[in-house]
Amino acid sequence: MRIEARRAARRPGVRVAVPGSRRRTLVMAGFALAGAVLFVLTIALGPQPVPLDDVFRILLGRPAQDPRWTVIVHELRLPRALTAAAAGAALAVAGVQMQTLFRNPLADPYSLGVSSGASMGVAAVVAGSGGAAGAFTGDLAGLGRIGVVLAAAAGAGAVLALVLLLSLRTRSAATLLLIGAMIGSMATSLVSVVLVFARPEYAQQFLLWGLGTFDSTAWPDLAVMLPVLAAGLALALLTTKRLNALLLGEDYARTMGLNARSSRHLSLLGTTVLAGGVTAFCGPVAFLGLAVSHLTRIALGTSDHRVMVPTALFSGACTALACTLLSHLPGVETALPLNAITSLFGAPLVVALLVRSRRAMREMEP
Repeated sequence: MRIEARRAARRPGVRVAVPGSRRRTLVMAGFALAGAVLFVLTIALGPQPVPLDDVFRILLGRPAQDPRWTVIVHELRLPRALTAAAAGAALAVAGVQMQTLFRNPLADPYSLGVSSGASMGVAAVVAGSGGAAGAFTGDLAGLGRIGVVLAAAAGAGAVLALVLLLSLRTRSAATLLLIGAMIGSMATSLVSVVLVFARPEYAQQFLLWGLGTFDSTAWPDLAVMLPVLAAGLALALLTTKRLNALLLGEDYARTMGLNARSSRHLSLLGTTVLAGGVTAFCGPVAFLGLAVSHLTRIALGTSDHRVMVPTALFSGACTALACTLLSHLPGVETALPLNAITSLFGAPLVVALLVRSRRAMREMEP
């Protein structure tokens, strides 16, 4: 691997960190510490602030001074914080995988149409629902919230199966990316057609679902969501060496004895598990998968996936928690749309970093 790192370091646009570097350790520790602080603040702050000492009492299993705080923390804010941290980590890692696999800085976890497939599944259930108005998440098609989750997972899985089938007929990652974009476009078009025949109140609820949220998950949802995302993250961590070999292209990876096609399929599978799992429970969350990987790369100054993947896990969790905190401002009863926060505050930040950092621009070059 050291020989590969030296070769990669000589190539413009690829920087591989020296294992054990001080910068890597400081950046990773900084993100981990920031994540812990933001996790506590996400629980403590909101329309009704909870005292920090009561937050720590509840987290340690002790009774709070006011029983109301226990209900707020256990039933609302702790599930929300866990969802945000897990979803942010999953989307950030998936973004790293996609940008390396396709060698495209604009690739994100939804580039292959996973989000559009999930939306198509939910839209199909919306059109076929016969429940009462406003029961989109409570009594959807007689299945409750699980109906939304299963529909989104089925749509994402169908798109993945189609992409993998078509990938057997193409050797080019760029062609596969274009195929995924076209499949996503077709799925989005089908969603528009399906919503025409849906009841207006269900169509409106679908549009709200499309804004993304970390607020809808309860403990039963987390019991399914967290293991699924943990499996996807574990797969990403196990394929870091494969991703490092793919930094220089599939031809170079083949010369190193790597099966580029199987590596591509593993990365696609892991990305779909992560992106599909998040979308099923939280809706399509914008920005995180695209931008956090760039922010992580700039902070580390490396493209070595042994460093990038674990650091993106922490930086993604930090970013998602910060956006959740901004969407639930103290004294404001109405939560702001999550995707509005992620795009409004995240996109200008990334643009500023990329414009001002020549090093970052070189790292984005193929």
